[in-house]
Amino acid sequence: MLSICGTPIGNLADASPRLVETLSRADLVCCEDTRVTSKLLARFDVRVPLMRCDENVIGDRIPELLERLAAGERIAFVSDAGMPCIADPGQRLVDAVLDAALPVEVVPGPSAVLSALARSGLASGRFFFEGFLPRKAGPARERLEWLRAMGATFVLFESPKRVVDTLARIAALMPARRVALARELTKLHEELLRGSAAELAEVLSERGELRGECVVCVEEGDGSERATAPPQVPLDEAIRAGLAKGEAKSALAKRLSRAYGRARSDVYTRVLELAQ
Repeated sequence: MLSICGTPIGNLADASPRLVETLSRADLVCCEDTRVTSKLLARFDVRVPLMRCDENVIGDRIPELLERLAAGERIAFVSDAGMPCIADPGQRLVDAVLDAALPVEVVPGPSAVLSALARSGLASGRFFFEGFLPRKAGPARERLEWLRAMGATFVLFESPKRVVDTLARIAALMPARRVALARELTKLHEELLRGSAAELAEVLSERGELRGECVVCVEEGDGSERATAPPQVPLDEAIRAGLAKGEAKSALAKRLSRAYGRARSDVYTRVLELAQ
C-alpha cells in the first residue's frame, strides 16, 4: 500500500492521529528532505527508515518502490510540508503505482493553498492554483495575463526574495483587484496582508528582508479591468526624464515601479545611481 500523507505546514500540533499511525506502521517513508522529515518522526517517536525521493531522484527510485509495494510493503510518501503530489514530484510515483494496479490511499492533511484562501476572505467559489510563476519577467507576465483572463481567484506560491517583484507585475496587469498575502501560516508569527498588489508591494519593499515563503491570493476580476500597457521607453530613459523635470526621487521610483512592474526598491536604487 502506498499512503500519500499530508503533513503539517508549520505547526506540528496539526499532525492528525491517522498520520502518526500511518507513519508508525510504514515499512518505509519516502520524503523530499530526510532532515526535515526526521524532525517530524522524532516529534511523535516514530522510528521508520527514510528514503530521499525529491524531484532529482524520484524517477530512479520508482522501479524499486514498485517492487517493494508489489511484495506487500507499506510505503508512506510525504513532502516537507502540506499535501504531497500537488505540484510535487510525488505525482509521478502515484501515476506509476496506479498503472501497476497497486493500492494507493490518501491520508489528508494541511494545505497552504486552502489555508491561505480561507484566511484571505476573498471570493473562492472558483479558484485556480498556479504554483510558482516563471522566474523571468517576460514568461511571468505572460502567465499572469493568462490568469487574469480566466475569471477566477488564483493562488500563487512565491519566495520572500521575489514576492515584491511578483506583486509589482500583478499591479501592472490587475491594478484594481484585491490581493491577500499570507506567510508563516500556522506558525507563531502568522501574518496576512490585504490590499491592492501595489499597496502590498510598497509595504513589503519598505520592510527589507522578508522571511517565510508566501502564498499570494488574487481575487477574480469583474471583467472591466484593463492592464497597464508596458511602457515603450526603457526604464533608464524614463528615470533620466523624471530627474530632468525635477521629480522627487522617491515619487519617481514609486511611479515607475508601478508602470514597469518592478520592485520599488530596485527602481529607487537605479534612480539613485543615475542621479549621481
